[in-house]
Amino acid sequence: MTLIDRYIFRSGLGAFLAALLSLTGVIWITQSLQQFDLLTTKGQSLIIFFALTGLTLPSLIVLIAPIALFFAVLTTLNRLNGDNELVVMTAAGLSLLRLLRPFLLLTVLISLLIGVMSLWAMPASFLKIRDMITQVRADFLTRIVREGQFVTLDQGFVFHYRERGPDGSLRGIFIQDRRDPQHINTYIAEVGVNVQKDNQNYLILQKGSVQRQTPGEVDPVMVSFESYAIDLTQFGSEAEGAPLKPREYATLDLINLDRSSDYVKANLGRLMGELQDRFINPLYALVFGLIGFAALGQPQTTRQARGLRLGLVIAGVIVLRIAGFGASALVAKSLQAIWLVYGLPMIAMALAVWFIIWGKSR
Repeated sequence: MTLIDRYIFRSGLGAFLAALLSLTGVIWITQSLQQFDLLTTKGQSLIIFFALTGLTLPSLIVLIAPIALFFAVLTTLNRLNGDNELVVMTAAGLSLLRLLRPFLLLTVLISLLIGVMSLWAMPASFLKIRDMITQVRADFLTRIVREGQFVTLDQGFVFHYRERGPDGSLRGIFIQDRRDPQHINTYIAEVGVNVQKDNQNYLILQKGSVQRQTPGEVDPVMVSFESYAIDLTQFGSEAEGAPLKPREYATLDLINLDRSSDYVKANLGRLMGELQDRFINPLYALVFGLIGFAALGQPQTTRQARGLRLGLVIAGVIVLRIAGFGASALVAKSLQAIWLVYGLPMIAMALAVWFIIWGKSR
């Protein structure tokens, strides 16, 4: 890498990091405020708060990094041209394709970073978020809820205990789950202990009974027990304890789907759309980098206004990304739309390469 390459690469990298950190920081803070109830109402520590909100960073980086790269390329080229450095480089014999080299290197490195985030870090973070939310819900049930109070944790779900024993156990437990009108369950127990096993949280009820009532039955079914284990994930929101969402699947699991599963059959479009998104995300960084260079890569004098070109290019990038999201949504309805998911960025990249090579003469 020559001195000019290093100079341009450092300038582009600095602009990219500045754009990425600022945009990601603003959006992360906005999303973190939505989870502030972890501290106020659910009694969690700052460590849990920052860990849970920090796990959203890979998904933010995947979406923001291509845009940050696009603006970094525009900013770097605009500065080089404004300081007449681009004109001097061209006059010294630096061709447009030679000028592209440091920008292309930066674009490829960022595309690889997005690839790692999209294929591995992002699904792993979503799965970890799911586990942490389950843990927070379990902590809220057995540690945060005050004794002697009937607390509605979810619509139709009531939790109560009389007092807390010296060993941390709960005494006089009452649980009623009416979220499913077809299956109403009421649990009563003398003692309850929170136990964690195999990364799952259980509430062990001792010396009690469970009453189950279904429509059409005059008398409810009541079963007494000495010990009864309840998986606390079933008392979370509807998302907890449910099958994994498409974004929570590992990439290899999405590639090797068990298509005989009822859940996979019912959600094949969403699962395949998620898989295509993970592979297409790095491509958008490459496309946006090339579009930015095609827009401002050619040296111009300060008398040649670039405002119209910049406006058109920025609008085109926005339209392209929105169209990409729309194509991904179409895959959930029809797998035939997969060609559109790849076709849009590939066509845009081909046009950018054509303009870089032959656009000046045309």
